[in-house]
Amino acid sequence: MEFVDYYKILELNKTASADDVKKAYRKLARKYHPDLNPNDEAAKKKFQQINEANEVLSDPEKRKKYDQYGENWKHSEAYEQARQQQQSRQQHQQGAQSRTESFSDEDFSEYFESMFGGGNGRSRQTRYRGQDYNYELHLNLTDVYTSHQQTLSVNNKNIRLTIPAGVEHGQTIKIKGHGGEGANGGPNGDLYITFAVTNNTAFKRNGHDLSGSIELDLYTAILGGDITIDTLNGKVKLKVAPETQNQTKVKLKGKGLPVYKQEGVFGDLYITYTVKIPTNLNDREKALFTELSKLRQHGN
Repeated sequence: MEFVDYYKILELNKTASADDVKKAYRKLARKYHPDLNPNDEAAKKKFQQINEANEVLSDPEKRKKYDQYGENWKHSEAYEQARQQQQSRQQHQQGAQSRTESFSDEDFSEYFESMFGGGNGRSRQTRYRGQDYNYELHLNLTDVYTSHQQTLSVNNKNIRLTIPAGVEHGQTIKIKGHGGEGANGGPNGDLYITFAVTNNTAFKRNGHDLSGSIELDLYTAILGGDITIDTLNGKVKLKVAPETQNQTKVKLKGKGLPVYKQEGVFGDLYITYTVKIPTNLNDREKALFTELSKLRQHGN
């Protein structure tokens, strides 16, 4: 398999910080995301490489192994074990004097091949678990109101995924066995999907609850009446009580977001009334408000 330079894929150098890796991944993942590049096989392949590179370079332990062993980073522990065993043999055979200095990379490479296959030695066919993949799935808040299915393209494979209602921004789920293929009969890696949820509504999210404000005209606030508001699952009629004060808050039970993996359980929607004072009054309106003011004063 051709060696892939993960730093080159993310357009970074080896001194890049963890934050640099994160920023580069997000920038390139958006650029080459299949949803933005339909029927573009080159973009699809690039997107897969970006996810693979991020999976390694965003993990400090994996990155350390990759920096040290390059394309053989997955087998770093086996390399170290093979190196130690060979050094131990040489030291035992040659005496207490260190023979490590004469143990060249070429000697080690041949010894490793004889242990794990690929050379003239007898292969032990050591099994290796496949690589885990990370995937960031972008959704709108309205998308997570109900469970739905999406087809993801990961490593040239289409995966039909049911996205449960109520998933949180930043939440990660694992799909077992949908990562990279194992070597020599080893198990496949897993696929980790992280949800990036964008709030595309006029409401503010607070866990499973939603909140927002509704402008109320002065006359409805004073006299009361019915108004209609939009919620995530349709329009709802509210009855405004007479003499409603500015910044009054009302709760619409069960009109918030669904609770993850709890069928039929929802948060609440909180609405704050903002009373709007009328402007550009004509003379007649001003006179009426003046008369009302005098009545209020005499009444007191």
